[in-house]
Amino acid sequence: MSKFTLKFDNERCKGCGLCANFCPRKILYLDETRINKNGYQLISISDPEKCIGCAHCAIICPDSVIEVYKNE
Repeated sequence: MSKFTLKFDNERCKGCGLCANFCPRKILYLDETRINKNGYQLISISDPEKCIGCAHCAIICPDSVIEVYKNE
């Protein structure tokens, strides 16, 4: 089990990809198979176990759609 959980507000995401660009582990990517109701590609996580909980993704997101939680 991963030490951290990322939660995305998919309907508010605009698919800008900034979170993926700033992820130091490069585990976030724009998923061409997932689209929200506004037609934007959504972010997916390739390997959640590699998340270090740095929250760079949440900090850089212009629409504040990402939350990072530490698992107990």
